Amino acid sequence: MKRFFVLSAAAIAVCHNASAEEVTLSDSLTIHTIEQVNIVTSRATEKSPIPHTELSYEQIESCNFGEDIPSLLSSMPSVVCSSESGIGIGSTSFRVRGTDPTRINVTLNGVPMNDAETHSVYWYDTPDLISSVGSVQLQRGVGLSTAGTGAFGASLAMNTLAPQVNFSGRASLSYGSFNTQKQEVAISSGLLGGHWTIDGRLSHLSSDGYVDRAKSNLHSYLFQAGYYKGGTTLKLLSFGGVAKVYLTYTGVTAEQLESDRRYNPEGEIWGYRPTASGEMEYAVVGYFDDHTDNYTQINNQLILNHRFSDSWQLNATAHYTYGNGYYLNYKNDQKLSKYGFAPIAVGSNTVERTNLLRRKSMTNHFGGLVAAARYNSRALQLDFGGSVSLYDGVHFGTISALELAPDFAEAEYYRNATTKYDCSLFARADLSITERLNLYADLQFRHITHTIAGVNDNYDPTISAMQRLDIDRNYNFLNPKLGLYYTPNDHHALYISAAVGQKEPTRNNFTDIREGEYPTAEQMLDLEGGYTLKSKVVTANINLYYMLYRNQLVQTGELSDTGELLSRNIPKSYRRGVELMVDVRATKWLTLGANATLSQNHILDYVDNIDGTAFERGRTTIAYSPAIIAGAYIEAATHGFVARLSTRYVSKQYLTNGQYEDLTLPRYTVSDLNLAYTLGKVRFGVKIGNLFNAHYCASGYGGSWLEGPTLADRKSWAYYFPQATTSVLANITVKW
Repeated sequence: MKRFFVLSAAAIAVCHNASAEEVTLSDSLTIHTIEQVNIVTSRATEKSPIPHTELSYEQIESCNFGEDIPSLLSSMPSVVCSSESGIGIGSTSFRVRGTDPTRINVTLNGVPMNDAETHSVYWYDTPDLISSVGSVQLQRGVGLSTAGTGAFGASLAMNTLAPQVNFSGRASLSYGSFNTQKQEVAISSGLLGGHWTIDGRLSHLSSDGYVDRAKSNLHSYLFQAGYYKGGTTLKLLSFGGVAKVYLTYTGVTAEQLESDRRYNPEGEIWGYRPTASGEMEYAVVGYFDDHTDNYTQINNQLILNHRFSDSWQLNATAHYTYGNGYYLNYKNDQKLSKYGFAPIAVGSNTVERTNLLRRKSMTNHFGGLVAAARYNSRALQLDFGGSVSLYDGVHFGTISALELAPDFAEAEYYRNATTKYDCSLFARADLSITERLNLYADLQFRHITHTIAGVNDNYDPTISAMQRLDIDRNYNFLNPKLGLYYTPNDHHALYISAAVGQKEPTRNNFTDIREGEYPTAEQMLDLEGGYTLKSKVVTANINLYYMLYRNQLVQTGELSDTGELLSRNIPKSYRRGVELMVDVRATKWLTLGANATLSQNHILDYVDNIDGTAFERGRTTIAYSPAIIAGAYIEAATHGFVARLSTRYVSKQYLTNGQYEDLTLPRYTVSDLNLAYTLGKVRFGVKIGNLFNAHYCASGYGGSWLEGPTLADRKSWAYYFPQATTSVLANITVKW
């Protein structure tokens, strides 16, 4: 830890622009009207040559009934959302342009939210965070230089809600289908003594889920205290939650979709039971009630902003996140050797395999510093800074109980530790070459040191023991970005940009390998160009993109030495497409809009490996990359009443990179209706999800095996995650 604090003290990094505007009251007392915190160095501006979409606080508030953040992003261009529980609460995720969640950089107030090892964001670890978010910006492509894991297709930048000047509060209740409910209360002290504010929020969310036993029980909090004086602001922010979620990660087969699409095979207890003829059969005899993921996460941020003058500003945030959790599995008919245990003598019998209870645990600490300085003049805006962070985590697992050995004492079967240092420096300039032409330049240097050591949870038959880990990797990335933004007049704009993105492998890329076949970093060249039209009635944009990958890591269909799906670096692949967006304010009370993404997503010269046999597939479509993503909406608002009908269409997706027609997610169209009425300080809302009762699946996985030597002998298997049919979620929110 000493090394970490030395690095933190030496770092400079990302910028917060929390400003205050002086307001003089009739009694001559000067207070500060606190504006919303704006993380300028992780936010694209109106003249940035970077395609992006934003949600304001008002837009967030209008659809925030308790669903996870990915569900609120579903109407954005190029976005596809999925939920294992089927209702957008619990285990949810989203993709952008087909890019998976591990390649999407997520920040809150400029602080990384992605897990340093897996690069994913587990949204139920910070339940109801959206209730404290003031704005959201989704950048497509490489985006701006930010702290944390490299953006390899998109960046999501969120800001917390600004403190309120006056004493205020909010209470919100939601209830709907599948026993889904939310209770939330938030209070703001307003400005105390002209300098202080205190804000707090408590939330509880729960649901039975659309999928069987997909229960979620989530508690969360947020506390914020701020001090404001002159050009200095200092804020302490703490937020987090306790999550208990029933596991739902297996999915169902195509046959089960037809017979019982809500079935969840997780937690099955298999045993022998009598049939009608009196014979004994091996079948499901029950379900384990505590087959759950349990996690506690506490996030802390200390934010300092100082404005030296109208031209210079310095900002810094120290952050620390603590995580602790486990998931509990009931496993059927398991070999003890798979967990590194010898057969156990029970009386006159020897137990080599049995049903057992397995607990996988982890504890981690993640802390660091992000800071930056900004210089602003009439023609030049210059940002420079950096970040430093340390992740320190331990993974360990135990066997808690054996069905055929009741006297078995709980025993540990694996333990390994991870340390990851991440340091970066950046400099960015926005230069007005002329009144109409802006030059954008951004250069980032990033260094990562990643070590993993110990015993892993995978049994390795080649050594007749649990897999040993001894990973020590260093990466140095230099990521340049350059672009032009041209506005011939107030209604039209043209832009073009080129950016390089690089990304280190995830933990699984190292643990699920063949011995000695370690992955390398991925690189991408992102070319973007577009045109924007803005008028009083119409806002429209067309954006062209070409994302050229080198050494992209994809699952190949091969199995590692420990039986896990193997990812390999693919030399050449690309994503290219066009994004179309239009919004029309037809009248004062009627707005309508649409967006569409038409794309090609290909691997060049792909070799598919099935049961150890390699098949050359040529140019194939990258898995989970639909050629068409489209959406449309119509919204009417008058006299406090708002109605919004939205529709999303997603074309066919392949489940593997081999491009096999029997391994696909079928295309789907789904529509939602949101109704709201505001009467003074009270707002009533109803969301009807999947209005037309579409039966669809938003995600899944699959693979192949061979029953002979040729590709004609290939057979497939697949599992799907069904989404909820028509559902209703009602909300009432009272403010004071």
